[in-house]
Amino acid sequence: MRVSTKSDYALRALIEMAAQADSAPVSAEELGRRQEIPHGFLQAILADLRRASIVLSQRGQSGGWRLARDPAEVSVADVIRAVDGPLVSVYGLRPESVSYNDSAQVLQLVWIAARSSLREVFEEVSIANLASGQLPPSVAERTADDDAWQPH
Repeated sequence: MRVSTKSDYALRALIEMAAQADSAPVSAEELGRRQEIPHGFLQAILADLRRASIVLSQRGQSGGWRLARDPAEVSVADVIRAVDGPLVSVYGLRPESVSYNDSAQVLQLVWIAARSSLREVFEEVSIANLASGQLPPSVAERTADDDAWQPH
């Protein structure tokens, strides 16, 4: 899997929002400055997150962006789906929709298994976890394996 710049920026912006005292709105300019995200790109990402009901915009002098839900209820998977679509796709199709001839049919099972594996991590980690720096134990455990850090 390749994590897009869009997903990475979206998650970084949401971490900043979750860290705001009193869930106060924060401007897109401030979010972009804190995380070094280009303003135009961030505006498009925030629009995607608003359509997915992950963030709310507030107009006015004390306006800006804030989370629409408790950060513990927003998963990494929710964010990726909001800005990039399905976690796993095969030439634009969901794995269950791909069809192969008999000899290659096993590939569909590989794509389904990969999606399941990603879900185990991405659906368990919330914005609250990221903002606090505390990953769920099952996810943190995966990072303790030296092999996880090795490029293959």
